[in-house]
Amino acid sequence: MSKIIVLASFHPKKDKVNEVKEIILSMIKPTRSEEGNELYNFYEEKNKDDKIISFHLFEIYKNSAALDFHRETVHYKDYRSKIEDLLEKPREVKVLNSIDSI
Repeated sequence: MSKIIVLASFHPKKDKVNEVKEIILSMIKPTRSEEGNELYNFYEEKNKDDKIISFHLFEIYKNSAALDFHRETVHYKDYRSKIEDLLEKPREVKVLNSIDSI
């Protein structure tokens, strides 16, 4: 089975940046504790005025079963129920299967 890479991008409404950041921060510890999670890194993107314009998650799971497990956790379902209304546009999520990686 190949590793699963997830790239998720979030574009918060201007007045909801801190709320979105806190929701995603709350996901880090429990997700990193999942047996099938290998990496869960959180990044921010800023504009030329040093204002946050988007957040990005880079995730690696051992296999598709580990990603499925993640999506059934309480912390994942809680985050999903809270975050959508705080975003300027829908989340952008890419799920990639590794072909040639170390």
